[in-house]
Amino acid sequence: MRLSTFSAAAAAAFSFVSASPSSARPDAAALAARGGLYQYYHAEITPRDSSKTKPKVFIVSMFDPEAEVWWGIPEFDLLAKNVSVPGFSPLFPEAHCTADGEICQLVTGEGEINAAVTLTALFTSGLFDLSETYFLVAGIAGISPEVGTLGSVTFARFAVQVALQYEFDYREVPQNWTTGYIPQGSYFPDEYPGELYGTEVFEVNDALRQLAMSFAAKAALNDSDAAVAYRANYGAGLYAAGTQPPSVVACDTATSDVYWSGTLLGETFANYTSVVTNGTGLYCSTQQEDNATLEALMRGAKAGLLDFSRIVIMRTASDFDRPYPGQAPLDNLLYADQGGFDPSIENIYLAGVKVVEGIIGGWNGTFKGGVEAENYLGDIFGTLGGEPDFGPGSEFDNGYTKRSVQKRSAQRKRKGVAKRGVSVGLRH
Repeated sequence: MRLSTFSAAAAAAFSFVSASPSSARPDAAALAARGGLYQYYHAEITPRDSSKTKPKVFIVSMFDPEAEVWWGIPEFDLLAKNVSVPGFSPLFPEAHCTADGEICQLVTGEGEINAAVTLTALFTSGLFDLSETYFLVAGIAGISPEVGTLGSVTFARFAVQVALQYEFDYREVPQNWTTGYIPQGSYFPDEYPGELYGTEVFEVNDALRQLAMSFAAKAALNDSDAAVAYRANYGAGLYAAGTQPPSVVACDTATSDVYWSGTLLGETFANYTSVVTNGTGLYCSTQQEDNATLEALMRGAKAGLLDFSRIVIMRTASDFDRPYPGQAPLDNLLYADQGGFDPSIENIYLAGVKVVEGIIGGWNGTFKGGVEAENYLGDIFGTLGGEPDFGPGSEFDNGYTKRSVQKRSAQRKRKGVAKRGVSVGLRH
């Protein structure tokens, strides 16, 4: 079952917990007056049962080391209150919170399906009031040496599902191709996808990202002797950023269940990131969950259960996504001691705690009412309202699809390769 199909089924299965904000769609005039669908649903978020835990910050970890680095720290005690949540991973069945419930944490389990199911279970559980919650996705990732280095702390505006494409074995593609990946519904690697599932690209609040980066910049980041020695192999020129000490970097993240490595795949997914964001996205971090996490959170926002403008995507760099010049790709991934894992885990806490403290400390003055986004928020379809600044434009017009199902079906019949998803045409 496809992830997007599974998420829809999961959302339907839990629909008894909370209905959508309104049983009837508002008319176009009402929507326009209130700023579009996103603002409409945002406005309908209301405080839930006062007996529920109401976090100001929810930390999203993916596996044990990312989670455990937050435990036993001097700033707050995440293990003071533990809440069993139906539908969470059997490996990580509880959410952890401070005694006052202001800061909580969950662990999704690794990979896209685990992430989507866990986040869906969270907002459908009825155990939390998430109407004012900030979500800090805080995990490790690979890093492109063109943009960052081992131990760096990256903050993304775009998350791109880079492996949601056609794939051929590279040994069987035409000689003038540089990759075996082709966007779905297209015929060449550098074309925009002709078929969309809706999870290809997400965009989060850039104003909030900038604030989070300013908080993280106050941290003294961790490094290791092994990382210092390893990054020196990347030399000057194209990989100059990879030779620098850890820092806070604004760049975007690539999601795939496949744990890829190598120069060719790195270049392929960097190019795809640029293509699907209309040249705006900057590929740097590589991970296995974030688009799934964002799809689940978007559906929660659509249901009026949370606020999509309150999401921060922070990934720390544990390893390079490609070898240094002259190194074998297998050596880079499987055998070399890059020295980045321990600093990347430590920097989740060192940088992340500054973000958490910044939000909590500035709650009344800045964060309780939300940080207004100046950029588009949401998925490639425009599900939450507004017009995406990437892709073919919104799939919705005041809540209704612009392109007729009949048209899309006819196009699929004419073009046999386009069997699934939504057929699109780019704006000119």
